[in-house]
Amino acid sequence: VQLQASGGGLVQAGGSLRLSCAASGRTFTNWIMGWFRQAPGKEREWVGRITWNMGTTRYADSVKGRVTISRERAENMVYLQMTNLKFEDTAVYYCAAARTLRYGDIRDYGYWGQGTQVTVSS
Repeated sequence: VQLQASGGGLVQAGGSLRLSCAASGRTFTNWIMGWFRQAPGKEREWVGRITWNMGTTRYADSVKGRVTISRERAENMVYLQMTNLKFEDTAVYYCAAARTLRYGDIRDYGYWGQGTQVTVSS
């Protein structure tokens, strides 16, 4: 499994950004695709997830209402659309893949992309 995140950059507070994650190496039927982020000096934080089959989404409270995760199964792509960005959204964003949600936390995700930097200027 390979995951390639892209789309990060520098954006002003209040702006929007869409991150992409290209997934390859297998079919992802029944898998869960997640987005995480890690700010300097902080632990990696879950942002949200989407189920590959049904497209069911869940989001962290810190971003709920400001982000939307979607997937395009035919293209093996997962997206993280972020709006009304805040300075505290500055982080490296990672896409990750899980076969199943056994723990309901980061331990479920065995495959990770390389991360893409999002910097929000205040």
